[in-house]
Amino acid sequence: MSIATIFEIVLAAVLLGLGVWTIVVRENFSATVGFVAYGLLVALIWVRLDAVDVALTEAAIGGGLGGVLLLGAAARLRDADLMASETPGEVMRASAAALSALIAAALAGAVVLLPDAAPTLAPAAVANAWATGLSNSVTNVLMAFRAMDTMLEKVVLLLAIVGVWSLAPDSAWDGRPGPRHEADPNGVLAFLARLLPPVGIVVGIYILWTGADHPGGAFQGGAILASMWLLTIMAGLADTPPTGRRWLRFILVAGPCLFLLVGLVGLLSGAAFLSYPPALAKPLILGIEVAMVLTIAATLGLLLAGAPERSWKP
Repeated sequence: MSIATIFEIVLAAVLLGLGVWTIVVRENFSATVGFVAYGLLVALIWVRLDAVDVALTEAAIGGGLGGVLLLGAAARLRDADLMASETPGEVMRASAAALSALIAAALAGAVVLLPDAAPTLAPAAVANAWATGLSNSVTNVLMAFRAMDTMLEKVVLLLAIVGVWSLAPDSAWDGRPGPRHEADPNGVLAFLARLLPPVGIVVGIYILWTGADHPGGAFQGGAILASMWLLTIMAGLADTPPTGRRWLRFILVAGPCLFLLVGLVGLLSGAAFLSYPPALAKPLILGIEVAMVLTIAATLGLLLAGAPERSWKP
C-alpha cells in the first residue's frame, strides 16, 4: 500500500470522526470550531481529487465565511442562553438520526446503482471549448455551458440579501447592518486586520484574473475579498455601509445585470440567450467575472453582517 493511499485512508477516517464529533458535542463554540476544521479537511480532499476550484470555494466558504457566521450565531445563542432551555428530547434525536441514516442509505444506493458508463456531456464540452478562449475547463463550463445556472446563482444571492434586509425594523431600513464592533486597537485581531487585507485583496484579485486559465474565478476571489472586509469590520477598523447608499445597491446588482445584458445581446443578435461571439467571448466573460466578484464580495459580507440594526442619517 502506497503512502498516498495510507494518507487518504487516514484523512477519510479523521474527517468522519470530526464530523461525528461536531454533531454530538454539546458546546456551541466547540461545534463551530469542529465545523471549520471539517471544511478545511474537505478542501484538502478536493485537492486530492484534483478539483482545485472546488477546494478553493470550500476553504473560503466552509472554513472561512461559514465559520464566521456560525461563531456569531454561537455568541448570540450563548448570550440568550437558549441551549440550556431548548434541549431536544430523545424522540427528536432518534428521529433525526433515523432520517440522517435514511438519506445516507439513499445516497449510497444511488451511487451503487449508477450505470457503468454514466451519461455525460463532457466530450461535447471539450469539443467546443475553443469557442470561449478560456483554458480553465471549470470556468469554461460555468460561464458558457452552464451560464444560465451561474447567472441564477447570483440572482439567488441578491434575493437572499433582500430577504435578510427585510427583517430590519422600519426605523433602520436604510441603516447599517449588524452591531458596531469594537476591539482592542493594540490586540491581535486589530494587528491581523491591518496586516492581512492588503495581501488578501491582491490574492483575491489574482484568483479572479487567473480563473480564466487556472483554478480560480469570481466566486473564490469574491469570498476572499469578503473575508478581508469582514476582518476589518470585526476589528473595529471599518463599519458596514448604510444600506441606503446608491453605490452599494449598484454593486449588489452589477453582476446579475451585466450577465443578463450580455445574454440579451446574444439573443437579439440572432444566436441564443447567453451566447458569446467567438471573437468577443473571452473579453465578455472576463467583464462579467469582474462585475460578479464585486457583487459576490459585497453580498457575502452583508449577509454575514445581518439585517440593518442602526439608523443612519446623511
